[in-house]
Amino acid sequence: MESNERGALSRKSGQSGKALIRSLEKAALEIRKNLLTLCEQQVIHIGGDLSVADVMTVLWQYQMRYDPADPGNEARDRFVLSKGHAAAVTSFNQAAIGCYDAADIFREYAGDNGRFAMHSCNLINPHVEVSTGSLGHGLPVAAGLAQGLKLKGNTQSRVYVVMGDGEQSEGSMWEAIMNAVHYKLGNLIGILDCNGLGFDGTIDEITALGDIADKYRAFGWNVTEVNGHDVGALVDAFDHLPPADFDKPTLIVCHTVKGHGVDYMENQVKWHAGRLSPENRDAAIRQLEEAYAQKWGVQ
Repeated sequence: MESNERGALSRKSGQSGKALIRSLEKAALEIRKNLLTLCEQQVIHIGGDLSVADVMTVLWQYQMRYDPADPGNEARDRFVLSKGHAAAVTSFNQAAIGCYDAADIFREYAGDNGRFAMHSCNLINPHVEVSTGSLGHGLPVAAGLAQGLKLKGNTQSRVYVVMGDGEQSEGSMWEAIMNAVHYKLGNLIGILDCNGLGFDGTIDEITALGDIADKYRAFGWNVTEVNGHDVGALVDAFDHLPPADFDKPTLIVCHTVKGHGVDYMENQVKWHAGRLSPENRDAAIRQLEEAYAQKWGVQ
């Protein structure tokens, strides 16, 4: 793997501007359709999967340097899913870049000895860097990985960690936030899926975060905020990351909507996790396809 190799839909593929954004939005549409189809077969965390689908598509299919044929390559970027219940959207994006077939996910999900489940496990899936599930642990682990890369003298690889807003109230998060600044982990990129809803209510009702971007800034992080459903803005945020040997960690705050794209799921706590009827699945997929067609003028 070349040290500068990025995702299949990166500008190395020859696409740029509008064509690139359209390709990524089409890719995100396919990820959502797969999620909804899986949600008819199994209970998954569909609301949070949909809220972070655009972010994960741009991260895995555009930004990250990762060779599906060589998951242990030292030149790779590392990925930690602190928001561990968003395993399905991660798996489908890994399938999209060739780690395995999407059909494998449908066949093995939640089965005996299957590689795919509500939370990812690196004991049975070599494309999972770290097993996650307990919220509040992903960022500390990612900070450790980032520090390890620095100690090895790797000045090009980054560690990306996708977090939920609910876990920001954990004390372990803030220990990691402080340590990442202390050790100048510029190779650590936090991505915050800020959809405002937890398992049983709004974030403001459970533990209000206030201005989370300003809190990270006050601790010394480099922070940018984007609409997490604006693919162009996400591409721009990744394109303008500081170099991996920068002296501050970076946080990208992605303002999102839980259940995004499906009207009966959006901002609904009850769709934190669930299972769809075939009729609801079909209606949701039609809605997503119609929205894409209307935007891009296709049939």
